[in-house]
Amino acid sequence: MKKIPTRTCIGCGEQKPKNELIRIVKNQTGEIKVDKIGKLSGRGAYICDNSECLEKAIRSKKLEKAFEMKIEENIYEDLKNTINQGV
Repeated sequence: MKKIPTRTCIGCGEQKPKNELIRIVKNQTGEIKVDKIGKLSGRGAYICDNSECLEKAIRSKKLEKAFEMKIEENIYEDLKNTINQGV
């Protein structure tokens, strides 16, 4: 039986299967992107596919802490669009 990898949501703190979460990546040049396929290289953070977790992460600046840098508003907008589309 194959083990399913789990990751922790930075919004709610719950551990969920990796394929149920959205991955956000900071690459070597410091660019932050939503990783829709889960294969981009760089430091990753995971968030649930719902707007409540995203709002918690924005309010508590969890993405900024995870990537140790200021996050631009357009990254949050891209995340909101991804969640609204249902990936």
